[in-house]
Amino acid sequence: MRLAVDDGMQFDLEMWKYAREVKRVSADPRIGHEHRPSATAHLMGVDVAINSHKFRDREIGFERTPDSLRIMMLGDSLTFGWGVPNDKTFVKRLEAMIHATGVQAEVINAGVGNYNTSMEVAAYLSEGHRFRPDILVLNYFINDAERTPRYDSHRLERTSAAYIYFASRIDVAARMLGLGSRRPWYDYLRDLYDPSSPTSGWAEVEAAVARLAEFCRARGTMVLVTNLPELRQLKPYPFERERTMVQALANRLDLPYLDLLPAVDDLEPGRLWVTPTDPHPNILADERFAAAIFDFLRARNLLRTTNHGN
Repeated sequence: MRLAVDDGMQFDLEMWKYAREVKRVSADPRIGHEHRPSATAHLMGVDVAINSHKFRDREIGFERTPDSLRIMMLGDSLTFGWGVPNDKTFVKRLEAMIHATGVQAEVINAGVGNYNTSMEVAAYLSEGHRFRPDILVLNYFINDAERTPRYDSHRLERTSAAYIYFASRIDVAARMLGLGSRRPWYDYLRDLYDPSSPTSGWAEVEAAVARLAEFCRARGTMVLVTNLPELRQLKPYPFERERTMVQALANRLDLPYLDLLPAVDDLEPGRLWVTPTDPHPNILADERFAAAIFDFLRARNLLRTTNHGN
């Protein structure tokens, strides 16, 4: 059975491998989990290499490169580049686009799969800030209002690929049919922003972004909030209320904000997915996102070399 279903492109099995081969539980419960330093794997059809600082990136030290712009990208599996070769992620495409203007830049990929905003902020406040970026990009996604998970999963989830595969198939079917307590995905995601829902973590998002803004402002680091779209449906977009809430949060904290939905909403959603059953952004989507971020930064004259932190 394992050989019959595991072709290296099954989302649930590949995420299980990612957890087993690349992740570990963090000593800090606020962070939850993190990448294993120097881990390597082949996941969802692409090679993944983690550096000594636990990022999917080349080796980059805390020390600043003279006369170079440094940008750090926080986020989850979309920023990490799930199913996308490293040089085709929107993080590295942005770096290449900046280099093409003659500006030296380091764009650091601090994305970790299954992070929420609170975990991203905790990781940055713990260690990420030591890289002293000029610009910190908080790449927000609709499920970032989930609560930080506890690591008490059933033993089968840690050891059995068959269990993961069939449990996922059952869960997808149940959500499509609205069976039992499993609600459709759109309703589940909307509940994350409803203060009356026990699953909502929106208050934690607000508190975490406020902490991040205060911390970075005191250190002269600009924070840009981008909002990455959920790619299963783009017109009409099903999360307009939640989209407005994220922008309003950025505005309250006086943080620049970039909505990335307009970068892709002229395309059919399926053209932007890693596979027909995995709506993570693919190479085309990442190309669009990188161009939109580049244009935003260039229009505000932010693509310039700096001696920040030296």
